[in-house]
Amino acid sequence: MLSDATKSKLSISEIVLKGTIIAAIITIPSIMAFLLSWFILEDFMVAVILGGIIHFIAMGFGLKISKKILIKK
Repeated sequence: MLSDATKSKLSISEIVLKGTIIAAIITIPSIMAFLLSWFILEDFMVAVILGGIIHFIAMGFGLKISKKILIKK
């Protein structure tokens, strides 16, 4: 087993900062897609569906980004 001195850990502030960045990457595009489609199309249900689709796409990108930035070298 490795001792605590040899393990590379992320500090709490690094985890919070990187988690906030990932949350913004996931949330902002879906909210913007929802609001823009709601104002342009003037149909709430279509806007909800488009926002949900964009949200799941952004979650896929967030997963890939989190694997890259949450690993400490």
